[in-house]
Amino acid sequence: MAHAGLEVADVFRAHGPAWRAAQRGHLSVGQLKVMSAIEQCRSAALGGHVLRCEGCGTDQVSYNSCRNRHCPKCQSNAAQRWLHARQADLLPVEYFHVVFTLPASIADLAYQNKAAVYGLLFDAAAETLLTIAADAKHLGARIGVTLVLHTWGSALTHHPHVHGIVPGGGLAADGSWSPSRPGFFLPVRVLSRLFRRRFLEGLQDLHRSGRLQFFGELAAVQDAQCFRDWLAPTRRQEWVVYAKRPFAGPQAVLAYLSRYTHRVAISNSRLVAMDEHGITFRWKDYRAKGRTRHKTMTLQPQEFMRRFLLHVLPGGFHRIRHYGLLANGNRRECLALARDALHAKVEVSPGEQATPRTIFTCWHCGRPLIVLEVVARERAFIRAPPPRARGP
Repeated sequence: MAHAGLEVADVFRAHGPAWRAAQRGHLSVGQLKVMSAIEQCRSAALGGHVLRCEGCGTDQVSYNSCRNRHCPKCQSNAAQRWLHARQADLLPVEYFHVVFTLPASIADLAYQNKAAVYGLLFDAAAETLLTIAADAKHLGARIGVTLVLHTWGSALTHHPHVHGIVPGGGLAADGSWSPSRPGFFLPVRVLSRLFRRRFLEGLQDLHRSGRLQFFGELAAVQDAQCFRDWLAPTRRQEWVVYAKRPFAGPQAVLAYLSRYTHRVAISNSRLVAMDEHGITFRWKDYRAKGRTRHKTMTLQPQEFMRRFLLHVLPGGFHRIRHYGLLANGNRRECLALARDALHAKVEVSPGEQATPRTIFTCWHCGRPLIVLEVVARERAFIRAPPPRARGP
């Protein structure tokens, strides 16, 4: 099966039942829920609506989406809603992109303790940025930070890291705006060292308070002294923190966020084929250079599903978080102070005005669709619109 319409859902539908049976007792409830949601997404199993176009009169059936945050098909609309809410947060300044990555050895521990270690990754990265920016030797200001968690590498391996989007400057103690140097935010080496120290301190605290679990090969480091010995090499290695070039204006920030905030482990567009050889998909090898970075990989369906489900987050865990000037509790007040300091106004384009949003639009002519009938869940036999009613 090799076609442009291949989806992760196709893999789960074809190979999921047998794999679930083989893995009985080894998959978490969260992973099973994700599999079920993706399999049923936009199918008759979830119900939907029978629709008619006001313009061309075409009848259509629209099945409901699963709205699961791990589903490749459901993230585009969620991203657009989130971005619309973030429009008013943009400031007329340069924006920077910083990435904080955990070493591979700690990534193994993170997989066994997702909520605790991912949460620590967020807090250590945010505290590092806020602390260094507040230092008078660097920026001497209170900044705002948006962090987005990704847990995957391009080949679907477990690779936890956070992307930080940061305005280039902050509020000084006297209420003025303290800008960063053009094209430069904060020194990466300084960020890396503090991030390493803060994260390892937090990890030791989690261990002392008994909030870490150890399984498999890591069971041997559960003892306090063994844990300290196990962490010792990570204290000496360089942790990967890097800053990308600043964005080309605030709108470029939004374009970037639309690709990153609601991304899942693999998008349907990267799938190439599902056949007797396995599941083939495109990936990027960051160790290579130029065009040789772009490669294809083929995995057996069971391994593909296993890697995809590595990235299921704990229930209720927030993968997008805001800190400093952008923290949810004081965002509005802090942004108002920042705009005053920058002598800037909130600009809302005509397309962003609050207007009623058309829920359904016609595939053919783009006109609104009216609902003729609600299709109940589990009525899988409904595959087409009902016959058009005759006029009086």
